[in-house]
Amino acid sequence: QVQLVESGGGSVQAGGSLRLSCVASRYIYGSNCMGWFRQAPGKERERVAAISTTGGGTSYADSVKGRFTISQDPAKNTAYLQMNSLKPEDTAMYYCAAFYARTQRCTGMTGSTYWGQGTQVTVSS
Repeated sequence: QVQLVESGGGSVQAGGSLRLSCVASRYIYGSNCMGWFRQAPGKERERVAAISTTGGGTSYADSVKGRFTISQDPAKNTAYLQMNSLKPEDTAMYYCAAFYARTQRCTGMTGSTYWGQGTQVTVSS
């Protein structure tokens, strides 16, 4: 059973920073991307950022471009999300995911997706 464990969430003021981490219990066969998604109360889950575990290509939601950076340490099966210049609208539960995608920028998700349990990020104004 694969487990994804997120950490690093918390409460910050607007303009602050947080760094999320996601550790996979083992290499996930059948996946080639790790990503971060978020879901705010009453809203649909949205994709925030993703990184190819094979080529390192990245993709970001328009709402976080220039503020968030996704990175990885393949040797540790770990992905990170550095979040700077946080805004109240970034408040959400953040989920880590491992999945297979058709492109090097991790678009075109297909097959099974593995999810973490989530970590809460709250940004106050």
